[in-house]
Amino acid sequence: MADPLKKLTPVGNGVYMITFNPTPGVLEYKFSRGSLASLEGNINGAPQPNHLIFYNGQPKTVEVVILSWPDLLNGGGTITPTEGTVSIVSSNYFIPELSRTRRIWIYLPPSYGINPGRRYPVLYMQDGQNLFDPNAIDTGDWMIDESMDEMAQDGIGECIIVGIDHGGVHRINEYAPWINPIYGGGEGVSYVNFIVNTLKPYIDNNYLTVPGREHTGIMGSAMGGLISMYALIEHQHVFSKAGIFSPSFWFNGFKTVEHILSKGKLTDVRVYFLAGGQEPPYITNDMEAAVEAMLAAGFSLNEINVQTPSNGQASEWFWAQEFPTAYQWLFGGLQPVVSNLDLPKEEEINLRAYPNPTTDWIRLLGTDPTVLYQVEISDLRGNTRFLGSYQGEEPIWTGNWSAGTYLVRITNQNGTSHTTKLVHL
Repeated sequence: MADPLKKLTPVGNGVYMITFNPTPGVLEYKFSRGSLASLEGNINGAPQPNHLIFYNGQPKTVEVVILSWPDLLNGGGTITPTEGTVSIVSSNYFIPELSRTRRIWIYLPPSYGINPGRRYPVLYMQDGQNLFDPNAIDTGDWMIDESMDEMAQDGIGECIIVGIDHGGVHRINEYAPWINPIYGGGEGVSYVNFIVNTLKPYIDNNYLTVPGREHTGIMGSAMGGLISMYALIEHQHVFSKAGIFSPSFWFNGFKTVEHILSKGKLTDVRVYFLAGGQEPPYITNDMEAAVEAMLAAGFSLNEINVQTPSNGQASEWFWAQEFPTAYQWLFGGLQPVVSNLDLPKEEEINLRAYPNPTTDWIRLLGTDPTVLYQVEISDLRGNTRFLGSYQGEEPIWTGNWSAGTYLVRITNQNGTSHTTKLVHL
């Protein structure tokens, strides 16, 4: 501890940085203010589990928010959590896919951090300004934290909620995957790529999440419903659940229907559609067209829930009222996963890719569903085609890969690696 070479340098606005070159592999670290007596804590003021990342030897930037300093809280004591906590991950999180920044919120459930081995599902939500802060807009907020706290008390399940602020003047452009010749749009593909390729890996690396698709959902209303629907269908290997509230499918005409039909069903999903009876009829009509497209694409009725309360309208009070029911149906009472992720574990696994050869997707069989792995898939020239977290034999999409042979390498949190070969047709 107190190694001057490991001291962080202040760069302003409460941000510090350090650059160093560690040995490739699984890195385990924690921050302090110079001694073991001043180690960082979690959001509740309890000891923070070690941060874990996989480092492959290439340049990598990791952002970490210090949630608390336990020695400065209540004379050094810890806080006993009685409800979940909402905080700001970053007020200016950089979006490399769009070269702009955004505020990111996070709700952590009441039990977060008490058991370091307990990990939680994650729901990514659009229009973050409207989710937690009742003073943000005149029509009120979604009361997400209050709803989640109440459901946690009832034993329904706990979940991490990530709220992404909309982009103000960029909102329409970012929430529309395709261009409307009158109103604009067209940045939605890049925006969703930001969630999938930049934000989700950061959340998974810095918070106690279950990163697999079965525990990952996305939700939004109006234009946020449009982009959330696109994200689910386009990235079925990442999201298994979507809440689509009062969706503005009209903005892109028949594009949503065409997208569903062209992409097709790649795996099971759950979609909760909601529109109020006081909304324009075309909202419900377009929603029903999307449902029919899903059925035509191979999705089943038990994957779809459609609700149209007669008194509902496109407003925060309505979406707040309906959120708990939607959440319970989407997540089906999923409970936090208690894994052995942070404990020493010797593995003897028979790693294999299925199907092999493949054309569209693979699952990695033989892995331990309670263990979070880092997966790297490279071609024989060493070019990486996939690098990310993996748990529970979720599918990895390979549909846009070139034909050839690939090497699949998985590494657990203790640095134990296993390799197998994959042939892509």
